[in-house]
Amino acid sequence: MTAALQDLKTFLGSAAPLALVEVAGTRGSTPRETGAFMLVSAGAIHGTIGGGQLEYMAIDKARQMLGALPEGRAAPARIDVQEVCATLDIPLGPEIGQCCGGRVEVLIRIVDDAMADQLVAAAEAGESRLPHLYIFGGGHVGKALAAAVALLPVHAIVVETRAHELEGIVEGVETLLTPMPEDAVRDAPAGSVFAVLTHDHALDFLIAAEALKRGDAAYVGMIGSKTKKATFRSWYLKTAGGSEAEFERLVSPIGGDRVKDKRPPVIAALAAAEMMTALVLQQAQATAQVA
Repeated sequence: MTAALQDLKTFLGSAAPLALVEVAGTRGSTPRETGAFMLVSAGAIHGTIGGGQLEYMAIDKARQMLGALPEGRAAPARIDVQEVCATLDIPLGPEIGQCCGGRVEVLIRIVDDAMADQLVAAAEAGESRLPHLYIFGGGHVGKALAAAVALLPVHAIVVETRAHELEGIVEGVETLLTPMPEDAVRDAPAGSVFAVLTHDHALDFLIAAEALKRGDAAYVGMIGSKTKKATFRSWYLKTAGGSEAEFERLVSPIGGDRVKDKRPPVIAALAAAEMMTALVLQQAQATAQVA
């Protein structure tokens, strides 16, 4: 279970009554897309519909509706939606101090048990479709990268051959202990991301070679220097049976080489951005092909 899904379940499980604030329609330039939502209680929020005055206005209206509920109602079971539903049509211009220029229709409803179940079911379905991001190696950079991607819309898995290195992996990231990490590459779904950063260069080479031979990977990256990359290239082409076209898909060092900073959290932040860029571009290409 991802951290995002766990947070949603925790928020929905609170005793306080909640309102669902959802973007029901958009025109022109808007901060979030149709379907984006947030949950509002009397003292907290979960999620966002774009921030700014748009969000403040929606939160105020949601809390007015929550305040109008019968006193003592902590967890509504089933309610008459017509009685607890409101729609706001908000222009994103100088009227509210925003300059997006578009217009957003916001639907606000009180959350009952059925709606809570629907939100969880939709989140679980969305989680099952998340792209897989494999981190091979649970050392300093591996742990930092796991922490960096834990809140991103990916199914992250840290793969290790050493049990002790899986201790301390951030919550919400799956772990896999295996003597043959290359098997995880073969079993990965299409469109996966592979970040290779183990404690052993020979193992890095083996895993990276398996990943490059898959033509459906969204990203294959390996930690290391220019010398390591050159050594891998020679081995991959002469010994591993790889091609130059396959090798050209390798990203190494991960995170790029423009920022000369070897601290694990910095490498992790740069690499996470690089990997998400690859995933977003791949998804955009897939959408364009379907259209």
